[in-house]
This record gives sequence, structure tokens and C-alpha cells, in this order.
Amino acid sequence: MYNICMATRSYNQFCALASALDYVGERWTLLIIRELLIGPRRFKDLLQGLPCISTNLLAERLKTLEQQGIICQRVLPPPAGSTVYELTALGRSLERPILELGRWGAQLLPDSLEGIELPSLGSIAVAMKAFFRPDRAMNIDETYALQFEEESLQVQIKQGEITVQQGAYQRSDAVFHTNMPAFLGLFTGRITPEDAISGGLVRIEGDPQALSRFLNVTGLSAAQ
Repeated sequence: MYNICMATRSYNQFCALASALDYVGERWTLLIIRELLIGPRRFKDLLQGLPCISTNLLAERLKTLEQQGIICQRVLPPPAGSTVYELTALGRSLERPILELGRWGAQLLPDSLEGIELPSLGSIAVAMKAFFRPDRAMNIDETYALQFEEESLQVQIKQGEITVQQGAYQRSDAVFHTNMPAFLGLFTGRITPEDAISGGLVRIEGDPQALSRFLNVTGLSAAQ
């Protein structure tokens, strides 16, 4: 039995959890899927969103996920023409387990950002979805854009549901220009919207009250 497990890198158990971990239990695998939950990503985008992973290890993980049918490759139409990785239907079905694991992991977050990497766009997207409060969002029909220097996320809230995707903002009701440390302060409730605006930590295009509405339904402090 020991030799079989070592040869196949499998738990070799008739157990649904063990079978799932045979596919996604390797280090970095779930974080790669996390990054792809916001949409197709180029290899270099994934490297940027996964600090400390080596190019060889990322390539190995992507190859394995593709062989397992969890992700696939495609070439974007002109003028981009880039090769991107994206989730298949099987891969997208991992979103709910990842959100639940994120909720559980929130109690284990460090008290300080000192000495650790800032979250990626994928990490922020998962956090917003994980702590979204649909009961508070039933009367909201708005699209927000989060602009972090050159990167952006678009968040649509409508009829108690949330959609998050990467990319340039279009037809947004409000655009929040900020940086990651300031956004984390807002998201965790350590910085109030009023203090962030008055202190120049966030610049808003559109209704200034939109930031409070957004945080009231997505912020970590709002869910506590």
C-alpha cells in the first residue's frame, strides 16, 4: 500500500474528500484556482498573483490541472492574441468550497501585514464573495469598479447577488481609486469610509455614499 500511494501521489482511499484532495490538495493548487475565479489569466498574471511560486512549479501545476480537466487554455481574439488559462465547468464548481474555506480561514488571519505579501485581485474577489451579505443587498442595483493603480475589479450587485470579474471598468455607478493597504483597512473596518476619503486614501468617481453601501454588503466587518 505504501508503494502504491507514493507512486500515484494518491491517498488511495474510497472517500470523496480524499478523492478531492488527490486533485486539488497539492500546495498552490487552490490558490491558482482562486486567481482564475475572476476570469482568464495569462501565465505572467498568475505569477504576479502568486508571489513566491517558481515558474517551473507554476507550469507543473497548470499542466496537471489541465490534464485533470479543471482548467484549459485558449487564445484571446485579436488584438490581444494572448494565451490564457481559464476554469472549465469542473473548475468553476470549486468556487463554493473555496468560499467556505475562505470564511473558515478568516479567523486565522494575521493581525498585521508586516512581513507578508499583499493580497492579489483573486484573493480580494474571493473575500468579497465569501463575506457578501445578500440580505443587505436586496435593494441595491449598482456596479462598482475597484481601481488599484493598473489593476481593476468590477463588482456588480443586483437582486441580492454579487458578480466579480477582472478588467477595466465600464458603465460603473462608482469607481473607487485606492491602493491595497487602504482597501484592506476599509474592508476589515479598521478605516472608515469618511476617514479614507478625507485622508486621500480613496478617490471616488460618482456618489461618495456608494463606498459605504459597497462595504456594508461586502466588508469583513459587516459580516461579523
